Amino acid sequence: MNGADAGTGTGTGAGGTGVAVIADDHDRGGSPGHGPGRGRHGVGGRGRLLAGLRRRLVKRRIRIRRTRGRRVRRALVVLLALLANLVGAAVVAYHLTKIPEPHPETAMQSTVFVDDHGDYLGRRGPVDRQEVPLSQVPRYVQEAVIAAENRSFRTDTGISPKAIARAAWATVSGGDRQGGSTITQQYVKNALLSPEQTLSRKAREALISIKLDRTRSKDEILQGYLNTVYFGRGAAGIQSAARNYFGVDAKDLTVSQGAALASVINIPSYYEKAGSDPKVTAKLVDRWEWVLDAMADSGAITSAQRAGARFPAFRFYPPGDTDGQRQYLIDAAASEAADRLGITEDQLARGGYTVRTTFDLTAQDATAELAADGTDKKTGEKSGKKTGEKTAEAKAAEAKAGGKKQAEVTASGDVRVHTAVVALVPGDGAVRVLYGGADYASQPFNDARDGAVEAGTALEPFSSMKLLAPLTDLTRTAAPTPLRLASAYATAAAHGVYATPYTVAKITRAGRTLYEAHPRTRTAMTRADAGTVAKFLYGRSDAPLATQTGAAGLRTLWQTTYDEHLTLTVALFAEHPAKGKKAALPAPLPYTAGSRSLSVAEGVWSKIVGTAEGHDPAAEPNPGLPTGQTKPILATR
Repeated sequence: MNGADAGTGTGTGAGGTGVAVIADDHDRGGSPGHGPGRGRHGVGGRGRLLAGLRRRLVKRRIRIRRTRGRRVRRALVVLLALLANLVGAAVVAYHLTKIPEPHPETAMQSTVFVDDHGDYLGRRGPVDRQEVPLSQVPRYVQEAVIAAENRSFRTDTGISPKAIARAAWATVSGGDRQGGSTITQQYVKNALLSPEQTLSRKAREALISIKLDRTRSKDEILQGYLNTVYFGRGAAGIQSAARNYFGVDAKDLTVSQGAALASVINIPSYYEKAGSDPKVTAKLVDRWEWVLDAMADSGAITSAQRAGARFPAFRFYPPGDTDGQRQYLIDAAASEAADRLGITEDQLARGGYTVRTTFDLTAQDATAELAADGTDKKTGEKSGKKTGEKTAEAKAAEAKAGGKKQAEVTASGDVRVHTAVVALVPGDGAVRVLYGGADYASQPFNDARDGAVEAGTALEPFSSMKLLAPLTDLTRTAAPTPLRLASAYATAAAHGVYATPYTVAKITRAGRTLYEAHPRTRTAMTRADAGTVAKFLYGRSDAPLATQTGAAGLRTLWQTTYDEHLTLTVALFAEHPAKGKKAALPAPLPYTAGSRSLSVAEGVWSKIVGTAEGHDPAAEPNPGLPTGQTKPILATR
């Protein structure tokens, strides 16, 4: 091989082989740094390497994608399986879930007592709640509650994911609070389930809410909710809330009042302080305006109603069960109402009744004020006389008794004077006033209804006549109750017709009348005897209006005033209060008892008769008197 052959790579053998390799490398472009046809691998080898790498990368990516796809598909399959199981379990749970009955605490109601004009007297029962049908709740009050608590109530399915999200956002952003639970859920939670906060109970709440929404009408659910939701001030349900906050029935709530009550539901224990705490009041006013704006936007109220709305004034709590002396009235009416319905007083208290009594609350309160002015309390007054000196009443009593020494009325700081007042309608029996004491908490015994008070000469007008049942034994009873003696004089005022005294005019529940009173009358004395009583009393009408009873040893005073429309009896008696194991003992009345009795009688009479609609006592004749005689009959015995 010569030099030319070696340079061109055309030789054979070993040299030829080498040349062939170099030529091959040259054909593929050579290797960097060696020029064309030079280097270990040459340009063609590097390309093949890169191509191989690319192929491997592509394959790897494909494998990764396939693996990831398989994993996603597997995850989706698992998720779908879980969802299918959950849906299946939910469907099974839904069908197995039963709507429970309201729990006993929710079913309990209180019984409310009102006077003859419908004014609130008080209540009996373990809770302050009364059910009312939705028809007795104004539509705008219903819409106020919906605006405050669950604006999608009319269209949702019992639960509202949007409401839950909205409530969460309001909490985070500080906006107006609106509950995450629907009205249906709140009703289920309040009335049908226990208050425990567990996931299982929340799940059951949701299932029951959905089922309730599918099986009950929206009106049924709203009625149940309005009768059970708590409004603060101890009031559960819209009816009790209306009475507690505004002193009216739910049916009489105004737009402003309804919106205020709806606003309270959100945080009742806080908003119940509105009216006394300025800060709380301001916050409630803001929420109240928010509710009204929503009502106007939805068309529940007109723009004129919205513009004219004014935040309502909250009333004070009504007197408690043992405050003052109204409980005497409730005691009497509760006993009679239970008897009329044939149930126990405990059943009455839990039954959700409304008892309309015969009492005139205005006259009753006036009586309490007049009677409390120096009576029904320990007296330490000074008579202006030396201890033991006889008063005019004592001297008169001694003279009437033929000179026999009587107990002397002296000033004493250890004497309690009691007042009992009864006013009833002759010929009907309706009791308008029943004043049995100043304070039920300190003395629950009713002196007017149950107290045996020595009558003395107060029975004298009936002593010579033949009385028929139920007054047959009247004159044989030395100490009748003031109510019984008043009914006897009322019989004379009604020309001899006795009417059984009653205190319950009507009993209703959920708008349905269960009992309505009708006078129960019978003849107990002849018309002539009734006229004799009237003439006898009228003949003594110029005597002092408050005198001792003579036979009662100056311990009691009676005064009765009557005409055809009203009989009013006032009885005063005194006692030394019980001390320790020492029982109470009768005591002589203070010398001013007579003027007090007169003051009470005149004040109550003018309050009842003088203001009675259409009744002019100065222009109406009295029973048993000559035609044209108009002076009320005063029995000063």
